[in-house]
Amino acid sequence: MRKYLITGLLAWLPLGVTIWVLLSALSIVNGVFGLMLKASKAVLPQAVAPHVDELANIPGLGPLILLLLVTLTGVLVANIFGQWLLGQWDKLLYKIPIVKSIYSSVKQVSDTLFSSSGNAFREAVLVQYPHAGSWTIGFVTGAPSKAAAEHFEEEHVSVYVPTTPNPTSGFFLMMPKAAMRPLGMSVDEALKHIISMGVVAPASETQQHPHPGEPNQPAPSNPRG
Repeated sequence: MRKYLITGLLAWLPLGVTIWVLLSALSIVNGVFGLMLKASKAVLPQAVAPHVDELANIPGLGPLILLLLVTLTGVLVANIFGQWLLGQWDKLLYKIPIVKSIYSSVKQVSDTLFSSSGNAFREAVLVQYPHAGSWTIGFVTGAPSKAAAEHFEEEHVSVYVPTTPNPTSGFFLMMPKAAMRPLGMSVDEALKHIISMGVVAPASETQQHPHPGEPNQPAPSNPRG
């Protein structure tokens, strides 16, 4: 019974976690949509405002409207006039004391991570951490700032070393480029390897080496007979 219970749990666990994540994301989206409806009631005519609450009862309308709004925002910001509006919006938020610190930090990080010309999380490498002889996976995030680079005699790179099983926290290191070793993994494969604490191997390796229970590859013939 214990064997069957664990086997059944392993079969349902990935699907259950996936559904939980999707439901959590949907709950957040619906919450944002609800705030948008409340804000719209304050500016709409009184004759229309009572019908706004009925929109919240339509399934799937919240995610659809937010997706449409984000897409239209992207279309607007992609042109010169939209860039000017975004610049004015940034200037406004930068003048608010507490909001300025949070907004500017998040904007810098998001622009770096999602920029098509950026180097953030574009390469997985092996680095010695936390001491010599102990190796871990890190991600090259770019080059050190000029203020830091002028203190180095050789070329250094900025590396982010995530923790496991939660890669959202980690350590920022500046190390010699010659001290790290390129890793034959994509960023996605490296993240899965880190989150699983080394249990999940890259897809390229699992294709070459079958899992336990799968038929083994035929052994090479002995040329000597």
